[in-house]
Amino acid sequence: MVGKFPLGGYAGRLLQVDLTRGKAVVQELPEELARSYIGGNGFCARLLFDLIKPKTNPLGPANVLVFAVGPLSGTFWPQTGRYEVAAKSPLTGLYGEANSGGHWGAELKYAGFDAIIVRGRSPKPAYLFVEDGEAELRDAKQLWGRSALETEAALKEKHGGDAQVASIGQAGENLVRFSCIMTNYRAAARTGLGAVMGSKRLKAVAVRGSLDLEIADIERFERLADAAREGLLRHKFSASTTKYGTTILVELMSEIGRFPTRNFQSGVFEHAAQIGGERIVREFKVKDRACFSCPLRCENFVRTPGGLPSEGKIEYETLSSLGGRCGNADLEKLLHANRLCNLYGIDTISCGGVIAFAMECYERGLLTKRETDGIELRWGNADAIIECIEKIARREGFGAKLAEGTARFAKGFGKEAERFTMVVKGMDEPAQDGRAQKSMGLSHATANRGADHLTSFEVLSEVGFVEEIEKRFGKKVMPEAADRLNPKHKALMVRDGENFCAVVDSLVACKFGAVWPPAFYFADFAAALTAATGVRYTERDLRTIGERIFTLERAFDIREGVTAKDDRLPERLIKEPAPAGPCKGHVVELDYMLQQYYKLRGWDRKTGWIPRSRLRALGLEGVAKQLAKLRKLP
Repeated sequence: MVGKFPLGGYAGRLLQVDLTRGKAVVQELPEELARSYIGGNGFCARLLFDLIKPKTNPLGPANVLVFAVGPLSGTFWPQTGRYEVAAKSPLTGLYGEANSGGHWGAELKYAGFDAIIVRGRSPKPAYLFVEDGEAELRDAKQLWGRSALETEAALKEKHGGDAQVASIGQAGENLVRFSCIMTNYRAAARTGLGAVMGSKRLKAVAVRGSLDLEIADIERFERLADAAREGLLRHKFSASTTKYGTTILVELMSEIGRFPTRNFQSGVFEHAAQIGGERIVREFKVKDRACFSCPLRCENFVRTPGGLPSEGKIEYETLSSLGGRCGNADLEKLLHANRLCNLYGIDTISCGGVIAFAMECYERGLLTKRETDGIELRWGNADAIIECIEKIARREGFGAKLAEGTARFAKGFGKEAERFTMVVKGMDEPAQDGRAQKSMGLSHATANRGADHLTSFEVLSEVGFVEEIEKRFGKKVMPEAADRLNPKHKALMVRDGENFCAVVDSLVACKFGAVWPPAFYFADFAAALTAATGVRYTERDLRTIGERIFTLERAFDIREGVTAKDDRLPERLIKEPAPAGPCKGHVVELDYMLQQYYKLRGWDRKTGWIPRSRLRALGLEGVAKQLAKLRKLP
């Protein structure tokens, strides 16, 4: 029997699911877990480190999959509809985590749970149904082989339209290493967690709830939430955020040379306007959509008037990966390719990454038409992109090779292709050319889940938020800190962003508002968390918790063999000067920034490992003992 949880904002329950035995057991949420790790990302990091042994096969039954929400989930604090999901990544073999918006996260809280821990492997396809403090595994035989959107529609019809569904498509079933988990056109995309669900024969998790959520100081929390909402709406970027969402970044990033083009050969795409936000809003946008409790409504729901079906939401990263990165300026076919990825459950970033890599190999004569099943992988060939997606989802022919991801596929080409294999720690670089914004280059190198911008989301130098930079870091760092082309002080800003974003992902809040624009910071969330839970949190407390979570993820990676040698960018970015744009002639000064970064983190500069003293200071003595046994302490 689970009693009343002493902290506000939490459901107070964990759901333990054993797929092998077909059992689902409700447990009380440990209070210390909530106090020390908040929720979401923090819960995932702690649980995965404790439950997964080093060298575990990511696609085996011993891998553990965790869905988690935080103390702000399901409340009226703005932008709190997101959830975190994590496991050991089948793409990288490291800490794997993804994040998605919509309404699923809030519904899980109303269904009575703060996290779901999934172990084992079902003997047959199954889905999990969670409702009002109870859960049951059910037969998914009739759903297996169907797309993610079809699965969602079927489960909504069965359990009610207010049920929220997280499901995989055919790509997850076929263990595509960069397959994702879909919730109503929204993707928990990165690190291949759809394949983890597929390996466990778990087709979906449907949640539905009507339970109350208690807030410790409801009047104060309401005042803070109202002020936060008003502050968001007053921000000078809010109107354009609602109108364009992230699509407006296509033109802006190409202008500064940060828009990856033809597999990062350049950061300037000459056809950016043809696939950018202005055209999308003018010709294809149907309506604004919002996630739970979000006033910004940044989701551009699009549909082509005829021809190829393309309904869905479209983001900057997809316009980059399936557009500029592949030299593709055919917007209608790009939108169709995005729809296919939504149906099959495919991460568009890694999908575009492996296709762009294959295109460069083809253009260089390293791949022949016979080897590509007759697909002509020339830059800009939109039909080839679509055909590759179809083959990847089914793991058919040439698509089976692409489905392994860029890092594994690239091994077949030897040294010749290393220079333009655009991955870090096994994961494809997202849509930021670090030569045009040095902090993003460092962010990609140090992120725990592989190349990633959202781990630190350092945007202050992107457009020069001078006042905010001075407020957070002091005038002494100016003007270099605000200059995106100057590597000085970027390590300071990236480390700060990593710790802050760990907190944001644990609450769980949306970064497209909490970070961009920079509307909130540690003190704002400390006040909100205090009012919600009844526990007094200070800015200093949250800084420590954020660092604890990020460090624990790093420790997970160190157990799997990560060292400073893995905090590297592709050779193209550190040795080939940018050919165009305001950043022309620049490379990423990675070694300079890394040494500063390790010093600020208190890590060993040669190995990239974490000293025992640093782990102890963060309350991670048990982690230090494990690493010591593995001889992975400096």
